[in-house]
Amino acid sequence: MNIDDFYYLGKITKLFGYKGELVFYFDVDDIAEYRNLDAVFINVNGDLIPFMLKSLRLHQGQTAIVRIQDIDQIEDAQHLLNAELYLPLSTLPKLEGNKFYYHEIIGYTVVDANAGEVGVIEEINDQTAQVLFVIKKGYNEILFPVVDELIDKLDRKEKKIYVRFPEGLLDLYQ
Repeated sequence: MNIDDFYYLGKITKLFGYKGELVFYFDVDDIAEYRNLDAVFINVNGDLIPFMLKSLRLHQGQTAIVRIQDIDQIEDAQHLLNAELYLPLSTLPKLEGNKFYYHEIIGYTVVDANAGEVGVIEEINDQTAQVLFVIKKGYNEILFPVVDELIDKLDRKEKKIYVRFPEGLLDLYQ
């Protein structure tokens, strides 16, 4: 199993109760989509280990209280605290049209409606208030706001994304 075949789901944040239950934080748009989750891969010392879930109940906000099969005591659960949660990419539903997963478009060429080819998406910065494409062109790094209205077309076959840079933004990088 290669970590590139998985996507980050969230992490285990704390213990809950005294019977080995854990609190999972889900870093997803809609936690309700995961209410029937029956297994998860947990990063234990750099290895993704599959764990079957006994129960999962949605809690507050982006969290759920989870019982993992064969973990019935606090001592057994403690070694999983702060571990990252993953699921196989193959479990994600296929998106069509201009909808995409962030991991899917890494390596896509960005084409602006006026300037033509701008560069290649190297990463997605979702740690800011506005999600950004980090585009590399030679030694330059160009930031583009991920806004539906600025994305004209996604060509999965050609691995290109057609956009419209806001007026003057691309000029700042040249």
